[in-house]
Amino acid sequence: MGVALVEDAFYRDLVFGTGGLRGKLGMGPNRMNFYTVGRATQGLANWLNSNFDVPTVALCRDTRHGSEEFVRRTASVLAANGIRSYMYERVEPTPALSFAVRELGCSAGVNITASHNPATYNGYKVYGSDGCQITVAAAEAIQDAIDVLDPFEDVRAIPYAEAVNRGFALVIDESVVKRFISCAAAQSTGIDCSGLRVAYTPLHGVGLECVSRALAAVDVTDFRVVEEQASRDGGFPTCPRPNPEERLALTLGLELCAKIGADLLLATDPDCDRLGIAVPHGGKPSPLSGDELGLLLLDFLAEKAVGGGAELARKVACTTVVSAPMANDLARDYGFELRRTLTGFKFIGEQISLLESEGRGADFLFGFEESYGYLAGTYTRDKDAVVTSVLACELVAHWKRKGFDLFEALRLLYKRYGFWAGSSLSRAYEGPAGTASMSVVMRRLRENPPTRLAGLPVERVVDYAQGAPMPVVNPSGSLLQVLPPSNVIELRLSGGSSAIVRPSGTEPKIKAYLFAKSQTGEGASSLLAEMTGDFDSILGGSA
Repeated sequence: MGVALVEDAFYRDLVFGTGGLRGKLGMGPNRMNFYTVGRATQGLANWLNSNFDVPTVALCRDTRHGSEEFVRRTASVLAANGIRSYMYERVEPTPALSFAVRELGCSAGVNITASHNPATYNGYKVYGSDGCQITVAAAEAIQDAIDVLDPFEDVRAIPYAEAVNRGFALVIDESVVKRFISCAAAQSTGIDCSGLRVAYTPLHGVGLECVSRALAAVDVTDFRVVEEQASRDGGFPTCPRPNPEERLALTLGLELCAKIGADLLLATDPDCDRLGIAVPHGGKPSPLSGDELGLLLLDFLAEKAVGGGAELARKVACTTVVSAPMANDLARDYGFELRRTLTGFKFIGEQISLLESEGRGADFLFGFEESYGYLAGTYTRDKDAVVTSVLACELVAHWKRKGFDLFEALRLLYKRYGFWAGSSLSRAYEGPAGTASMSVVMRRLRENPPTRLAGLPVERVVDYAQGAPMPVVNPSGSLLQVLPPSNVIELRLSGGSSAIVRPSGTEPKIKAYLFAKSQTGEGASSLLAEMTGDFDSILGGSA
């Protein structure tokens, strides 16, 4: 191991954020290992015992290296602290963990996963009793509890076998998985999908069982799996970056799609909370972006709600401040309420809980974020690639009957609302100096923001650092909500285009979300290219 790698592994502790822990596997306090997982669990246990009379925790894991060891370590530490845990017997999707927390009435949940990161990573994702990822306040309190612990002296644990024998490490009943799949399938709109040919890849992750069973429940019978990627392998041998946002990860799926003449390719990330799709267009299967699928599903579900006689003025959809601006146009046109939260699906989950507290759970229409996360229904509080697989099939079948593919359907939306082009740009800031470099970039944007981008005047700078009113279209009379303070800066340009910048919450990166609006598709693409060029120099760092 080189000097730089040693320094990176030991220069700090892994930070426990609202997503819990995520980092590279290896030795050192800035790595995911037996000791950092034990320390985090001891801090979580101390916090749980201080806030709940008889706390319980639901546990889950994905296929990654170390996941089984880490989930057993978690159960062992919880047991030594008198906390009973319920663990899925095999790997299951992240949304199934959120579902189990609520279904079993647990105080918290822990999922051992690093989502779509490369094989060198793993993570420790923590959920609250509402099934959402923990709040900022809870994360800070747990971090405080972790900070005072020595990973060798202060962590209490008993052998996993003893935890099982003493009844502190229990198996989640198979019926819970069945109910999760049934709830996902129940969000079906009733579109006949029996004539579809669907290709699917789980990218070596956990999705195959739940996705195939949910699709079978809605009569998707011509279902072909990418065999090379069907194995549950945390080394991700055929896709080093198992992220459905990246075209390279879809290579084998696109090949199968073309070979069998599929109407649709579905690709779930390793923990099956994100979904990417591709459909035939121009003679070959082509992927859609997260925003594009989100807009099409939002339009589809709104149309179906109207056709079903729903009062759309009562319906509420949710997305994030960095997701497709065109969602505002759909809300105005259809008349439903659209709320924009901070990045992170937990904030959309919180809006579902808020609606339920007002007796309006049935009014939740749909939630999506640009990073390929979607949810219909209120049975879970996290993005769910299982239900989205069902809805994506119905979406394709719906437009196929009308004689259009999804790219042609998108163009119809653009003709109604104007042409948009969007992309995300990220720059990495690795190592001990990375955090400081990110701070410099964000401070420079605050103190000296650009006055023009791509030749367009910057009309307004919105800084979310002190909190800001939640952007809402068609407010239904609910109280004004204020977003929590967040390190996010938005630049609003003349003509409706915009750029939003924020540091990643899970990786040493700064991300920029760019949206260009024009009267033509060519104009939007050209404007986006100019904006991207300008932001290359603003962000600096390494690609």
